[in-house]
Amino acid sequence: MAHSYNDDLRLAHVLADNADSLSMDRFGAIDLQVDTKPDMTYVTESDQAVEAAIRRTLKSARTRDIVLGEESGEVEGTSGPGGRRWIVDPIDGMSNFVRGVPVWATLIALEEDGEIIAGCVSAPALGRRWWASKGTGAHTGKSLLSSREIRVSQVADLEHASVSYASLGGWDAIDKAGAFAALLRRCWRTRAYGDFWSYMLLAEGAVDIAAEPELKVWDMAALDIVVREAGGTFTSLAGQPGPWGDNALATNGRLHDAAMAYLGHFPDQGPPDPSWTDEPEDEPDPEREPDNVHTFDFTREQADEAP
Repeated sequence: MAHSYNDDLRLAHVLADNADSLSMDRFGAIDLQVDTKPDMTYVTESDQAVEAAIRRTLKSARTRDIVLGEESGEVEGTSGPGGRRWIVDPIDGMSNFVRGVPVWATLIALEEDGEIIAGCVSAPALGRRWWASKGTGAHTGKSLLSSREIRVSQVADLEHASVSYASLGGWDAIDKAGAFAALLRRCWRTRAYGDFWSYMLLAEGAVDIAAEPELKVWDMAALDIVVREAGGTFTSLAGQPGPWGDNALATNGRLHDAAMAYLGHFPDQGPPDPSWTDEPEDEPDPEREPDNVHTFDFTREQADEAP
């Protein structure tokens, strides 16, 4: 019998409820205090308060578990090193938060034995929440009792694919600006929905590819389990499964190899292949008449029926 993570998922929702209350209380406040960290990213009293509240609850409810948060680092539980670890990004999309843009979320994930086994993504300003646990699928809704299952799309060709990203910055730093631009040109539609939202739209089947060049584990952990349980694939640009690299490529699975052909970088094999920055060699057949009608399949995968 498969292990159940229902209690952990319920706790994640409680943590998200408290986080939503704290963050929404300060969202749009005219006296919001904004500082910068050494890496020049924003930090506010809101994300510090959200993380502190999550840590207090976990210290009481899961005393043995480790807690890793963006703002205060890692704190061991009573079980010491190893075991289970909660990974928290109190406000993902902080730049949006401080400017009054409603696209931000609290990300809460649980890791066990090196695998993310539960996660919750709560975006209160959008009125949306997504969650998943190992083997139970991905869901969205108001609560555990009021939800629907979500699945990735069935799009199988880049020419029909929709791509979402956070920004164009950062791709130069990993020598992939040209390759990323080439991928965007190849795809049907590109939008910078940004941050967590790109990946949740992917899990819902509204977007087919999402990628970012520079991320931390707390930016990705909760997104990873939701994408995978929705039927998608989540790796680093080096192909490492899960949120353990320094960047992310998430797809509906069908498009992963095709996107990786543009963005993949395998450090152990030397520098990137310069050919990856070029358009694929897809020469038109002069004998073939042009197609003026195309059929697009934007349907989502169907969830397996319960036995």
